[in-house]
Amino acid sequence: MQENIIIIVGIAILSFVSGMLGLGVAFSAIPFLGLFMKDLVHEVQPLSLLLNGVTALLSTLGFAKSGFVDWKKAIILSIITTVSAPVGSYIVQYVSQNYVWIIYFLAVFYLASRLFRPLKAREGKENFKLAAVLAIPISILSGFLGVGPGFLLMPTLILVGFNPKRAAGINAFAVCPPSFSALLPHLQTAHWNINLTVWLVLVGALFSFFGARTTSLFVPSIRVKQIFAILILIVTAYKIITLL
Repeated sequence: MQENIIIIVGIAILSFVSGMLGLGVAFSAIPFLGLFMKDLVHEVQPLSLLLNGVTALLSTLGFAKSGFVDWKKAIILSIITTVSAPVGSYIVQYVSQNYVWIIYFLAVFYLASRLFRPLKAREGKENFKLAAVLAIPISILSGFLGVGPGFLLMPTLILVGFNPKRAAGINAFAVCPPSFSALLPHLQTAHWNINLTVWLVLVGALFSFFGARTTSLFVPSIRVKQIFAILILIVTAYKIITLL
């Protein structure tokens, strides 16, 4: 019982932070849940994917209330991510992961360094075509590594000119459908703690929505950009440590 309370409180905090940035919670939920659940494939991954889809959806709604979701662009990107991600899941069977991790780390550190530099949003002049093209390799790479595309897509949207809050809103919806589609293969073999799952879904939904509303109403765009840059460096450092 005490362990379940710790898990619920932890997911609430992680959902709030991920909601602030227009991300699903899986990027942080996977290592966190792994501290308590030993079966990665049948427990951690299915639960994380479910929570990722729910928290991304509620984060989208949180940003939408303030008009930060461009639905047309968000839907286009969601189609691209949903179609492209399985390609990475396929080629992972034939290519050494070491080379792709190197590419991933280089991309993350490059994007983080750019986010710390002064960047001006180009309202109405964003290069969405470039973002849509880049979403293809980003989604393939994310499918290869088993991480959500939003982690690289969010900074890409900022770099092509989107206001960070609008980028977060678009990104939140773009990563939602792939989360649920990736969950489908797990449904027959997943091991669910129903009571805990229901609590985590409810808490994740509530706190991701509050996170998105907090960013929409109170957090300056430049802070969103900087918080995200710090976050991706922390998570990437964790990935490096686990690989070593």
